[in-house]
Amino acid sequence: MKEKILVVDDEKEIADLVEVYLISEGYQVFKFYSGKEALDFTKGQELDLAVLDVMLPDLDGFTLCQRIREDYFYPIIMLTAKVEDVDKITGLTLGADDYITKPFNPLELVARVKTQLRRYTRYNTPEALVRETDVLDIRGLHISKSSHKCSLNGKELSLTPIEFNILWYLCEHRGTVVSSEELFEVVWGEKYLDNNNTVMAHVARLREKMKELPRRPKYIKTIWGVGYTIE
Repeated sequence: MKEKILVVDDEKEIADLVEVYLISEGYQVFKFYSGKEALDFTKGQELDLAVLDVMLPDLDGFTLCQRIREDYFYPIIMLTAKVEDVDKITGLTLGADDYITKPFNPLELVARVKTQLRRYTRYNTPEALVRETDVLDIRGLHISKSSHKCSLNGKELSLTPIEFNILWYLCEHRGTVVSSEELFEVVWGEKYLDNNNTVMAHVARLREKMKELPRRPKYIKTIWGVGYTIE
């Protein structure tokens, strides 16, 4: 069964190019040049991944990402023409899983798509949903690696695959400090580069979902200059 990918970019040449490359890899592509039209399309659709441009004329990519995240948890890759870290952090904090800066190599985008889909499907197979092993409980935080579910004080948390993997790794290494470099290389499977704020943005999003107090977090604590820990 072909995986379904949403592509949204108001630059027709880029959207068409991305579509061609993804179709050549066997994916089913739904292409839009308008954020509002794309948002209307997502309602009730079973998609596997979305590629969203940040600079859309009617409904910007950040807002579109946020609206999608209200109901769906498939991977989202942001396309941005800006290189400022603040734009990358904004997208990641709103629920995006990855970003690519324009201009980009279409083959790199295809590789990122494949990576995100592998991570997503790994935790959404029937076998994974049936097994109930590898469970950790930490002061009301219940997380199951096999079912890919997490709850806090009995209330289920809606986590993206990246957020879940970060939380699981921290829980699995409870009592030790995990550096941002280690988290990035384990979760993303790529070499960590200096000034990479990706981990920080996802941890901030996790804390928000867990309703952690920024200055006095109960679970994920920052050890300044070192990394993160769950005690």
